Amino acid sequence: MTNYFILAAEGADDPQQWTDSPNPLLPAGYDLVWSLICFIIIFVLFWKFVLPTFRRVLTEREEQIEGGIQRAEAAQEEAKAALEKYNSQLAEARTEAAQIRDDARAQGQKIIAEASAKAEAEVKRKNADGEKALLAQRDAVVADLRKDLGAASINLAEKLIGEDLSDDVRKSGTIDSFLADLDSVGSGK
Repeated sequence: MTNYFILAAEGADDPQQWTDSPNPLLPAGYDLVWSLICFIIIFVLFWKFVLPTFRRVLTEREEQIEGGIQRAEAAQEEAKAALEKYNSQLAEARTEAAQIRDDARAQGQKIIAEASAKAEAEVKRKNADGEKALLAQRDAVVADLRKDLGAASINLAEKLIGEDLSDDVRKSGTIDSFLADLDSVGSGK
């Protein structure tokens, strides 16, 4: 191509001159033959030595990749199984915890009910004991009052009647009649 520029610069305007010179894009015949022989030798060497090695390396790499993918898929399946197992165990634990809470609440309510029943029974027992003690004290006070009142009524009767009421039978009759009158007045009869 440079030759054309040089010829054009020298003033070679004759197109015939251009066609007589060899085409710079087409190599000479001997160059084509030796280039073809070198290409065939390189192609055969490549076909015999490089290409099988390349295919073997490519196949090994392909197997490694497929093995890696299979291992990754297996690991992913194991992870999914472990996750499902974990979720099921978590759900079981939550269910068990809820059941334990419900049992504890029921047991707490049962304990409270038992304690309340015991407390009520104790209150009733103490009330009954207190009433018994109160009745016993009342009876003791009434007995003491009757005795004192009986003695006072005999003294008063002796002073009123002016005679001695030393006879026990008479004394008892007088006391009983006085107390009966006193009971009838106290009860509103």
